[in-house]
Amino acid sequence: MDLKQYITIVEDWPKPGIKFKDITTLMDNGDAYRYATDQIVAYAREKDIDLVVGPEARGFIIGCPVAYSLGVGFAPVRKEGKLPRETVKVNYGLEYGKDVLTIHKDAIKPGQRVLITDDLLATGGTIDATIKLVEQLGGVVAGIAFLIELTYLDGRDKLDGYDILTLMQY
Repeated sequence: MDLKQYITIVEDWPKPGIKFKDITTLMDNGDAYRYATDQIVAYAREKDIDLVVGPEARGFIIGCPVAYSLGVGFAPVRKEGKLPRETVKVNYGLEYGKDVLTIHKDAIKPGQRVLITDDLLATGGTIDATIKLVEQLGGVVAGIAFLIELTYLDGRDKLDGYDILTLMQY
């Protein structure tokens, strides 16, 4: 299945010059969403995954159905102040500043094999921070899966040494 036919390109959003890749038109097509999820599930099965982790919010949209299909848990990564129990955190750079990502301190047990999921690999900053959280808790990043990779932003370079699956590249 050619998943790109289910991605809508929105010109000049959120600002002029950006060609936004809208995944909602993939998600609202049951066959395409299932196919994309099944591709990531097949990849995860090869990696013997114990847990799926995804950053808010689109990492949840990708990771939760994968975790469900695998019969494993899902651990959310959220911005500071959004998780109710004790967390660990990591600071990471944004285009115009810094932000903080957190995960519950008990979300990952040492040695667990983790699949990190998100909708899009752009510069790699959010996923790099997510990797740091997983590894800080003793998890092993067994793989990272995305629907889309924007190859011209070189985010893969920031994730050197990790196994990465992308279903579409632009």
